[in-house]
Amino acid sequence: MTGSDSARRRASSAPESATVVSLRRTNRAHVLRQIVLAGQTTRATIARDTGLSLASATHLVSELIAEGLVIEAGSKASRGGRPITLIEPRPDGAYFIGADVGERGVAVELFDLTMTRVDREFRGGREPEAPEDIAHDLDDAIEALRERNPRAWRHLVGAGLGLPGIVETEADGRQVLYAQSLAWPPVGIADLVSHDLPVHAENGAKTQAKAEQWFGAARGVDYAVVVLLGRGVGLGIIAGGSLQYGSTSSAAEWGHLKIERNGRRCRCGARGCVEAYVGADAILSAWAAAGGRFEGTGWHALGALLDAAEAGDRAASGVVDDLVDTLGVALGGLVNLANPQRVVVGGWVGLRLMESLAGRIDDAVRANALARPGSQYELLPATFGGDTVAVGAAIMPLETIIHAPRVAD
Repeated sequence: MTGSDSARRRASSAPESATVVSLRRTNRAHVLRQIVLAGQTTRATIARDTGLSLASATHLVSELIAEGLVIEAGSKASRGGRPITLIEPRPDGAYFIGADVGERGVAVELFDLTMTRVDREFRGGREPEAPEDIAHDLDDAIEALRERNPRAWRHLVGAGLGLPGIVETEADGRQVLYAQSLAWPPVGIADLVSHDLPVHAENGAKTQAKAEQWFGAARGVDYAVVVLLGRGVGLGIIAGGSLQYGSTSSAAEWGHLKIERNGRRCRCGARGCVEAYVGADAILSAWAAAGGRFEGTGWHALGALLDAAEAGDRAASGVVDDLVDTLGVALGGLVNLANPQRVVVGGWVGLRLMESLAGRIDDAVRANALARPGSQYELLPATFGGDTVAVGAAIMPLETIIHAPRVAD
């Protein structure tokens, strides 16, 4: 063989080699994700669900065991054959932080590889909080978790933040938070956490949608809308099995969709936004204007409104009737726009409303949607309650080890 022939052979084999490596990494990601989602499975089930051959699935499971991410966890009987070995994520194989960052504090949670919550720390309570307050709260909470969980820290992959605003990733990889409704200047995500660990960030409504897509009420469908109702109002749209981000990650800012020309003033500075009618402050302000008397501005105040309405209080009933009608209009339009299989309602306001008003909300949505798409969705509450945003945030660092092999310690 001449030197030029040898060079041509090396050149032609290089792309093939890169393709093989890329394919193996893709298949590994499919297998690990399948194991994490299943919680417990078998090699044959992995092969079936990923479309791989049993030999390929078996080899990839062996690699994941070598990485310290997967374990063999006993066996189950087969039909007349040898026992079938069960495969599970190794709980202490990796740990992740997920943080629900609100405008009045942060809830920071530590999860193991089974996505079981190991520990939780809350900081905050000042009103309103500034970006520097949030950064201080995050650092304090993370440090408290580190001190209580030193063994987990040795296998900590990173932290995910679910934030109250638009999170953009710039060309150099730097992430920036734009929280217009809070009147904050643009905030670099790197300025929020001083601990030396990888940090990933996204809008909290999108991390909620990610949690529901992986483990909750949006699991198993390709089309869903996941609504977050709290002080702020947000949305995650799942289409074709993928969470939608738009060109710069600001897709699905449904809370600032206008539903009334020159309507109520919204915290973003505009008028007539969805949030100006169905956000917590808007709901309670409407009750106060109608003569309602209550303490606080949170869960108990909203509960007092719902209790008063149920007891027949005319002012409270009027506020609740208007709220249900407005949600019907806003969600009905969303059903027409996205044609989801499921509408999932979360956030602390959304969960409180779904406890007692789910049937009425469902009827209002269907009344305001076109008949056909309005007959094709299912209305469900978010699965994880107040933890949903943090669970979804923790999935971001989880995804890094799913897509990148590592060497076991």
